[in-house]
Amino acid sequence: MEQLEQALAHFKTLLEDQFRRLETMDKPKKDFASMDTITIGIAPGDGIGPIITGQAARILEHLLSKEIASGKVVIKHIEGLTIENRIALNQAVPTDVLEQIKTCDVLLKGPTTTPNGGNMESANVTLRRELDLYANVRPVSIPEEGIDWMFYRENTEGEYVLGSKGIDLPGMAVDFKVTTDAGTRRIIKAAFDYAQQNGKTKVTVVTKANIMKKTDGKFSAIFQQIAAEYPEITTDEYYIDIMTAKLLDTRVRNQFQVFVMPNLYGDIITDEAAQIQGGIGTAGSANIGDQYAMFEAIHGSAPRMLERGMGDYANPSSVIKAAAMLLRHICMPEKAQKLETALETCPIAVTGTTDGPTAAEYTDTLLKLM
Repeated sequence: MEQLEQALAHFKTLLEDQFRRLETMDKPKKDFASMDTITIGIAPGDGIGPIITGQAARILEHLLSKEIASGKVVIKHIEGLTIENRIALNQAVPTDVLEQIKTCDVLLKGPTTTPNGGNMESANVTLRRELDLYANVRPVSIPEEGIDWMFYRENTEGEYVLGSKGIDLPGMAVDFKVTTDAGTRRIIKAAFDYAQQNGKTKVTVVTKANIMKKTDGKFSAIFQQIAAEYPEITTDEYYIDIMTAKLLDTRVRNQFQVFVMPNLYGDIITDEAAQIQGGIGTAGSANIGDQYAMFEAIHGSAPRMLERGMGDYANPSSVIKAAAMLLRHICMPEKAQKLETALETCPIAVTGTTDGPTAAEYTDTLLKLM
């Protein structure tokens, strides 16, 4: 009985934290077009992170050379977001590192390692919560198949927001899932706004509302409410299990355009979509809030590549694509297009082996195309 009372008290504290979080959600959006100075933070991360993020930094410095010289853009290199430092301090994101990140408007972040077990949550989860980066946006394009997908994954709720705060009881463990009206509404509206502004005609919501009736049921119901505000856009709903199958169905998968979904399902299905595109090393990712934004690869830190002495052959295209998304976000679409065109026309590809170019050699080729 004492353990039950402790568990109930723990759950009460979690709910109180979530109610406080709700009170902080309504913030004005930053207008990059009107800003005198834009600060871009670069945090290399772990494993192959410094290698691939360093290549993306070279490209940003090349494309933004005039803006950097004039003071319009400031690039700030942020140290300390490493697994060694985080373990030593027992902080998912060290306090001083977070303070540095908050002095930036946008962050280009390398992959970070999350320890197995224990209570330390991932650096990504912490940054998404601390910066309120509620929209995880991931594009996937396969032109030869007519595939142009855009995924909007809710980024601050679901299973992940309390993933390190579950309860261990005798004979069982319990984790929690959170879905709020405000958090759901803003991610769904972001997906519909993207569709409307980019000539898309279809938005698909992915849930498991037939099983998770309260949380996913709420997500589905709010989707239907917001869909009514966009009568020119058609909608449909799939459960996550069948959606993973539909993305493999070459007869129908090019009919999907924009997806929106809760956190965990988005994590799973965007990795699958990236693999269809050519591997998770080919996909960039944006984490967008009203005040801050973070851009990164969707893959991990690949420590085995370093152990094999192959780090220099890691593919930087994922974080370079993220850099293109960063440029669009700060209202520099022409520079983003120049980079995207170079990526599409680059005559060489990183293979991750000594048979192909190094990350630096690949970037050298990209720079010649811009």
